[in-house]
Order: sequence, then structure tokens, then C-alpha cells
Amino acid sequence: MIYISVKEAATKWGLNERRVRALCEQGRVDGAFKDGKSYLIPEIANKPIDKRIKFNKDDIVRIKLNADTVDFKTYKKVYPNKEGFFGKYGGSFVGKDLQKAFNEVYSGYLTICKSARFIEELRRIRRDFQGRPTPLYHCERLSTYLGKVQIYLKREDLNHTGSHKLNHCMGEALLAKYLGKKKLIAETGAGSHGVAVATAAAYFGLECEIHMGAVDIKKQAPNVARMKILGANVIEVNSGTKTLKEAVDSAFEAYSKQHKSAFYCMGSVVGPHPFPLMVRDFQEIIGKETREQFIDKTGELPDIVCACTGGGSNSIGMFEAFLDDPVSLVGVEAAGKDNTADETAASITFGKDGTIHGFKSIVLQDSKGNIKDASTIASGLDYPGVGPEHAFLHSIGRVNYAAITDDEAVEAFFLLSKLEGIIPAIESAHALAYAIKCARTMHSGSIVVCLSGRGDKDLDYMIENYTEYMK
Repeated sequence: MIYISVKEAATKWGLNERRVRALCEQGRVDGAFKDGKSYLIPEIANKPIDKRIKFNKDDIVRIKLNADTVDFKTYKKVYPNKEGFFGKYGGSFVGKDLQKAFNEVYSGYLTICKSARFIEELRRIRRDFQGRPTPLYHCERLSTYLGKVQIYLKREDLNHTGSHKLNHCMGEALLAKYLGKKKLIAETGAGSHGVAVATAAAYFGLECEIHMGAVDIKKQAPNVARMKILGANVIEVNSGTKTLKEAVDSAFEAYSKQHKSAFYCMGSVVGPHPFPLMVRDFQEIIGKETREQFIDKTGELPDIVCACTGGGSNSIGMFEAFLDDPVSLVGVEAAGKDNTADETAASITFGKDGTIHGFKSIVLQDSKGNIKDASTIASGLDYPGVGPEHAFLHSIGRVNYAAITDDEAVEAFFLLSKLEGIIPAIESAHALAYAIKCARTMHSGSIVVCLSGRGDKDLDYMIENYTEYMK
């Protein structure tokens, strides 16, 4: 572990040294410890949340709230605005025909999202079909192995179909039925979203078309088989890198030709408005359950809540309930092979403001401003952008974002499997790896990890490529 001085941390975080020392004394810097008269701080430690942080007025679009300070008690009533912007991020930048289709979706959603009948039906589905609430699990053996920090897992891998994806897919399919649509169209990377959409289509009696890159089809063969068994038509995409970005392009093109009879099921909190809003609303059940469960188990709030972040649906769902709490929120991106800008999927860490797939966010770009290909072991995080709400929460300092390499995620994948008997999705293993790094440096505390999916889909790939961990 590499440590830096208070002076170095102050420079890195844009604070004065006096403030950094005060944050260390308050125990708000993860892993910091006193060495003589000063402090040593882990190089990987994130800048602590400072509620005194004000908005940069350049980052505000059309919105002024409480003298330029975010009030998280009323946050959801304000963000996004009616044009779909979270500050300067979000919006909808598509052709007229698609915009007309998305306006129909938004109007339908606003009409029924507060309807008692819609809410009652969604609750029934979650309880009787999905198996919610999912449990909050205390990793006693892993925690003891790492030290004194207690690690908890929000077991979204136990949600029906094995990931958090069904949370929004059932909601979107229910909306599709209300709008009179006959078919669901979607993209998928790791396949978990594709399986969830196929499941929702089967449940509601709808046709289903899933677009998936050829590379991911080979890599995630078990999920492809599940989609086909559920009745989905899986469209193989062979353009570009043959992964998630190209799958989105292909699905958008197909939807543009079928939008009168079909409904697009977005796979994350990305895309044009209103998808980041809708997916967030359907996924926030994760954080609501977690907050209630953790308080019930411990009588207090956790110190850190973390979740993997590609597009960012499971992490937004987890974070939403904690935004107004004194809890450190960390989105964990996929750094790729060596945590450099050359081969990575860490959009916030290495990206710049830009537009992708019809919305403004932080995007991986080359020196000419072209969108770069993402690179990571995790198909579900293999996207060169991030949801606009994540970009906004990063810009105001409420959520920190860290990057985990392929090797760190692999180590976490096998460590959890061997110590707790839980095989995580390689996407979720990124968040777990961050928690493990923190636990190895913190003196005490608690960390909640969103275990967004199970690792069945990754077994063949992991066995083939990481045999040394099998011994």
C-alpha cells in the first residue's frame, strides 16, 4: 500500500492542509492513520464528502436550488428537470422520430408512475415473482480475514434471474403493456440485462429482441442460452469491437424502425431522457431496502456504501437512499488491465464531457474527441460512458469514484467464493475489490457492497483464463 502526506493529499483534493488534517482527525479519510504529529493517507483514499461544497455555477443548467446548494431532502423532485438534465448532464439528442417515441414513453410513465394500481402491481411482482426483499448479508469470515472492518453484501444476486436488472425490466415491461406495445427491444453486454428483459417479456406475453456483441455472446454463453430458452431472438452484432457500445447502436437502429409497436428497455441509467429517470426510480428499491436492513441489523448507518459503475444502474439504485446521510458513497469503475487511460472502462476517472447515444455525460475520448473503445474483463462494465446522474453527483462531490483493475477484481472474485461460498459476477467483484482494499487499510468501520449479480455467467471464462486461482 502506498501512502501520501497531508500536503500531497491537499494538493490532490484541492483543499488546504489544515482542512485535510481536520478531516483525518474526524475519521473521515478512509485508511488514514497518525504517524508522529502528522497523518499518512492511502494513495487510493477518496476525497471525503464536504457538505460545505457549493455548486460551481458553470455546472448548473436551468436550475437554482437553495442558494446554489443541493438539498438532498428534495433532490428527486428537482433532478432531473423536465428536459432530463442533471445539472449540465443528460437531456435527449436524437432524431425527430425517436424523440416522438421517447416523448410517448415519458408521458406514459408520468401518467402511471404515481398510480396506486401501477405501484401495487409492481410491489406484487417484486414480492411474489422476484423474491424481494433481497437479504443483507454480513461476511463474517471475509471481514475477519481482512481485519476489523465489517463487510456486508446487498444480495442482488438472489433477485430472480440472478442480478439487479429485473428491478427495472419488470417496471419497463409493465409500462410497455400500458402503452399497448407488443415487443421489447434491448441491448446487453454481460447478458444479465438480456436475461431480465427476456424474462419480463415471457411474464407479460411480449415478443423479445436482444442485441448483443459477438465477443460477449461467446464470453457469456450461459446467459445467451438462457435468453433463447426464454424465447428471445438474440441478434449477434459484429461491427466495431463487437461489445456493448455496438450492441446499443444496433438496438437503437432496430427500435427506430419499430417504435410504433415496440418498447425499448434500456439496460442502465444511460440513454436519452426519460430512461435515466425511469431506471433510477425502478432501481432505488435496492438502497431503500439496504438502508432499512442495515439499521435493523446494527442500529446505525454504514461508513461506506459502494457499487460497481459502468452505466451505473445498480449503483444509482443503491446510492439514492443514502444521499442525505453522512455516508461515503463510492462508484467503482473498471480500470482495465493497468489503470491507465490507454485500456480502460473508467469513464469518470479518465473521461471528458461529451455526448454518447443521445445524452450528455462523461465519456472516454481520444485526443480528437472521438469516443474511445472501453476495455475491461467485465462485459457489463464495458461501456465508454456513464449515466448522467453519476456525472452530476461526481461534479458536485457527493459521490466519489474509484477504479479497480482486472487483476484486483479477479482476486476479489475468488476470495469471496472461497471464504463465503458466494460466487459473484465479475462486475460486482470490482465493487468488492474496492471494499477489500479499504478494509485492509481502515482501522475499523463498516462497508456495504452491492453484490449486483451472481457469477454463473462468468464461470467458463474464469476457469479458462485464471486456472492458477483454482488450485
